[in-house]
Amino acid sequence: MSTIDLFESESAPTREKIGEEAIVLRGFASAAANDLLAKIKEIETISPFRHMTTPGGFTMSVGLTNCGQLGWTSDRRGYRYSPIDPITNKPWPQMPEEFFRLARSAAHEAGFNDFNPTACLINRYTPGAKLSLHQDKDEPDFNAPIVSVSLGIPAMFQFGGLDRSDKKINIPLVHGDVVVWGGVDRMRFHGVLPIKSNVHSILGEQRINITFRRA
Repeated sequence: MSTIDLFESESAPTREKIGEEAIVLRGFASAAANDLLAKIKEIETISPFRHMTTPGGFTMSVGLTNCGQLGWTSDRRGYRYSPIDPITNKPWPQMPEEFFRLARSAAHEAGFNDFNPTACLINRYTPGAKLSLHQDKDEPDFNAPIVSVSLGIPAMFQFGGLDRSDKKINIPLVHGDVVVWGGVDRMRFHGVLPIKSNVHSILGEQRINITFRRA
């Protein structure tokens, strides 16, 4: 089955280019949102959301969990991927087929064919939570893109350059938007500014972000 057959959105997404090989697909995940949220509820009953500690000893404001072959974790020993949830001491929940199909199709839409994600990080934001500017560099292969899905209340996504001090652009993201970046843009610094108070009809005062990587 080809990637283009894997997932169908209700209509052709609005495409916003934010880099040479980086794009925002407006509303791409809207039609699948309810199914995605139902699967997240199943995932968190197995591996609950938690606030991880950074190597510097700070507690992250964002709640995190994972699904897939590998899960991203952080503690005083550093950042890394692990097949085992350190809280349950069991494998992370399997990646739902709906997740896999969406990630592959969004990557295809952005020009990255044959994307096979092995790790899915699920972040839960409440008002005031943020994600500091960083690079995704814990993966052994930087050839695969990153696919990031936004659900719930709006967020302001920061997208910078290859150096932390490079100019950054602020990109508003709303329920159903998907950002894909790879190739020459794969190592760009990025983050999320503090979430402003808002209410979503389904998630209330929450934003859920689903990030797919090949780890």
